[in-house]
Amino acid sequence: MKEKQIQDLFSEGFNCSQIVLSSMTEKLDLDDATAKKVSACFGSGMLCQGTCGAVTGALMAIGLKYGQAVPGESADSTVKSLQFTSKFSEKHNALTCKELLGYNLLDADDMNVILEKGLFTTVCPKLVSSSIEILDELI
Repeated sequence: MKEKQIQDLFSEGFNCSQIVLSSMTEKLDLDDATAKKVSACFGSGMLCQGTCGAVTGALMAIGLKYGQAVPGESADSTVKSLQFTSKFSEKHNALTCKELLGYNLLDADDMNVILEKGLFTTVCPKLVSSSIEILDELI
C-alpha cells in the first residue's frame, strides 16, 4: 500500500491499527468491515500512547494467521510476533507512540507540537507503510 493511500485512509478517519489490519484482509480471508471494527480501539497506542497501532494491527494479523484456536493446535504466532517486533524495532528503534513520535500524546503541550509539526500525517503513514511491508514478508 502506498503512503498516499495510507494518508487518504487517515483523512477518512481510520487509525493506524485499522489500516494495517485491513491491508491484510485478502491474505487472512477476513472482510474489511470486521478488520476495521476489531482494530478500531488500538490507534494512538490504544489511546494511551502504548504500543503503536501499526504494531498492534500487525500483531492482530499475525494472530489471525498463525494463532492457536483449539487445544493442542500448533501455533507459530509467538515466533512470527517476535520476528515482526524485532524487525519493526530494528527499523524504527521503538514500538510505542511516545518513543516513535518523540512526544507525549497525553500532554496537551506535546499534542500541540505533534499537530503543529504534522507528525500524524508525516511520521504515522511511514510507520504504517513499514508495518505492512514487514507483514508482507511474514505472512
